[in-house]
Amino acid sequence: MPNTATPTHCPYCALQCGMNLTPAADGTVEVGERPDFPVNRGALCGKGRTAPAVLASAARLTSPLVRSDGGELVPAGWDEALDRIAGSLARTRAERGADAVGVFGGGGLTNEKAYALGKFARVVLGTSQIDYNGRFCMSSAAAAGTKAFGLDRGLPFPLEDIPKTGCVILVGSNPAETMPPSLRYFTELRENGGTLIVVDPRRTRTAEQADLHLAPRPGTDLALALGMLHLVVAEGRVDERYVEERTAGWEEARAAAMAHWPEYVERITGVSVPELREAVRLFCAPEAAMVLTARGPEQQAKGTDTVGAWINLCLATGRAGRPLSGYGCLTGQGNGQGGREHGQKADQLPGYRKLTDPAARLHVAGVWGVDPDSLPGPGRSAYELLDALGTDVRALLLMGSNPVVSAPRAAHVEERLRSLDFLAVCDVVLSETAALADVVLPVTQWAEETGTTTNLEGRVLLRRRAVTPPDGVRGDLEVLHGLADRLGVEKGFPTGPEEVFEELRRASAGGPADYSGIDYRRLGEENGVFWPCPAPGEEAPPHPGTPRLFLDRFATDDGRARFAAVAHRPSAEEPDEAYPVLLTTGRVLAQYQSGAQTRRVAELNAAAPGPFVELHPRLAARLGAAEGDPLAVVSRRGRAVAPARITTGIRPDTVFMPFHWPGEGRANTLTNPALDPTSRMPEFKVCAVRVEVAR
Repeated sequence: MPNTATPTHCPYCALQCGMNLTPAADGTVEVGERPDFPVNRGALCGKGRTAPAVLASAARLTSPLVRSDGGELVPAGWDEALDRIAGSLARTRAERGADAVGVFGGGGLTNEKAYALGKFARVVLGTSQIDYNGRFCMSSAAAAGTKAFGLDRGLPFPLEDIPKTGCVILVGSNPAETMPPSLRYFTELRENGGTLIVVDPRRTRTAEQADLHLAPRPGTDLALALGMLHLVVAEGRVDERYVEERTAGWEEARAAAMAHWPEYVERITGVSVPELREAVRLFCAPEAAMVLTARGPEQQAKGTDTVGAWINLCLATGRAGRPLSGYGCLTGQGNGQGGREHGQKADQLPGYRKLTDPAARLHVAGVWGVDPDSLPGPGRSAYELLDALGTDVRALLLMGSNPVVSAPRAAHVEERLRSLDFLAVCDVVLSETAALADVVLPVTQWAEETGTTTNLEGRVLLRRRAVTPPDGVRGDLEVLHGLADRLGVEKGFPTGPEEVFEELRRASAGGPADYSGIDYRRLGEENGVFWPCPAPGEEAPPHPGTPRLFLDRFATDDGRARFAAVAHRPSAEEPDEAYPVLLTTGRVLAQYQSGAQTRRVAELNAAAPGPFVELHPRLAARLGAAEGDPLAVVSRRGRAVAPARITTGIRPDTVFMPFHWPGEGRANTLTNPALDPTSRMPEFKVCAVRVEVAR
C-alpha cells in the first residue's frame, strides 16, 4: 500500500470517530488525528489510538482451521473449510429442515455485511433463525422509540446539538469510559450554562461531571421516570398546547404516572424527594432539554417500558420534535444502528422494513429476484436462538460475535454451543466462541476492507481500506459468496462492498431507513450522510439527508407521538435471604465488549488487566473483605470470582462487575436471561447475588 494517510473510522464504539491511518515502513500502522470529522474533531480514546495493534497481532488468525478427528483445530485450505461448512449446512437442512440451521451476526459488521448475511440466511438457507448481538445492546430503546415516534434512530439529532440545549438527563450511561471523545459535548453543555443530570447507581467518571447525580437502586429507573412525570403534572409544568397538538395517549399515561407519588418513588428507588424535585426543576427550567438513555435502563426485562417512561417526560414537557430537544439513545456497538436496519435482525428486512409486512416482502423480494412467499417469517430473538442450539437449531454460522463471553447466563450458552452438530465461526482472532467451532474462518477487519457503517446519530459513513490484509485472510463478503455458490446460488452475492451497497440502496428505497440517495462518492465527499436520504427524482437535486427528525411531524400515521401508559414493576429477580445483593454490569475505559480484540493489546491490558468486583465499604466490612481480596459472586446461574475494588462510589446494596473477560471472572455467568416481552432484551443490568470472600 502507498505510504499515504487514509481517512477512515475507528472500529469500536458507535461514535465511529474519524482517524487517519498511515502504513509505516516497519509494517506497523500509525494513527493520526482527523480534525475535519465533526463527531470527534480529532480526539481519540486509548482504544482508538491502539486499534492498529490488532492488525499485526500474533494472535491474529491467518489460516482456516478445521476440527480434526482427534478433536483439535488444525490449519486447512479455504476450499476444504468452505466445503465442510456448506456440506454441513446443506446436510442439516436436508435432514431436519431449514430452521434447523441458524445464523448469528454482530453489531460490528458493516452495513454491507449485515445486509448480505440477512439475505444469505433467507435466500440461500431459507431459515428464519437469524439474529445478532445488537439485540443485547439497544433493542429496548429501538422498540420504545418506534412505539412513540414511529421510527427508531439512535439520536434524532446530531451530537453537535447537545452543548446548545439547556439540560440533559443522561440515564444509565457512562460516556467518560464507554465513548470518551463524546464527553466534550457534555462539558461544553455546562460551559454554555446548561445542566447535566446523571442517573446511575454508581458514581462514575461521568457522574462526577454532573450538576446532579441520582443513584437509584438498579432496576428502578422506570419508577424514577414516572415519579418525575408525576411532579411535572403536580407542579403544573406540562406543555398542554404541545400535548394537545402533537401527541396521543396522554390521559392514560398521566393516570399511570399519578400513581407514582414522590414518597412512593423514594421508597422504590432510594432517590430522595428533594432530589426528584431538583431534577424536575433543572429539566423544566430551560426552553430546550434532552433525555439520553443507554444500556442502564434498556438492559432490563422492562426496558421498553422504562425507555417509554423517559420519552413520556420529554413529550409532556414539549421536549421532542423541537430544536435542541428530544429523546435519544446512545447506541453502543460500532454499527449498532446500521446493523439493525438491513436484515440481520430476526424480524426485519433491509431499510428497517418489517418482515411481516406484505408490501415490504414484495419490494425486497423484487430486488433479490425471489418469490415473496419464499421468504421465511420472523425467527427467534438472540438469546432464544442461543438457547435453542443443539435442540431445534443444530448447525450455526456465526459472524462478528463472541456469545461465550457476552451472552447472559453464559455458561448455559457455552453448553448450548458445545451441543451443536456443527458450528462455523468467522473471526479475526480465536475468540472463546471460535475455539468451540468445527470450522473457523480468518476474516479481514476494519482497516483491511472498505464498507459503510452508521453511527449513533444516523450518519452513514465510509470506512476505507488502508492496509493489505495478511495472506490467507478473506473478507466476510467473500465467505458468503463462496458458501452461496457451493449451496447452489451462483448469483446475488458479490464480493465488492460498493456493489453490495448499491443493491442495499435499492432494497432500502422507500423504507423507514432509506439509503437510496446515498452512494460511496457522497460519503467520501461529505463526511457522512444522515438517513433517511431518499433518491431524488429526475433532474432534482440530491436529497441533503436528515440530521434532525420529527421537527414537522412524527413518523406515525397521524404525525402524532404516542405516550406509553406504563407502571413500575419489580425486576425479574429481586434480592432475598439467599441472594441479598444486587449485581449490575458494564464496561471499563480500556476494554471493549467481549474483549476479544482489546484483550490482545498490551497497552489496554496494562490499564485494565482483569475483572473486579466493585463494592461499597459497608458491604466490604460486613463480608470482612479488604481491597484486592478474591470475592465470589454467586447467582442462581453460577459463580464468578474476581478481586475486590472498594469504593464509596457505589450503592451499599449493589456490586458492579465489568463483562469483558472469560473464565473464572466472567460476569455473564451470573446475569439473568429474563427477556423484555417486546424487545426480547435480556436483563443484564440487575440480578440477585450473594457475595463472599473466596477462601
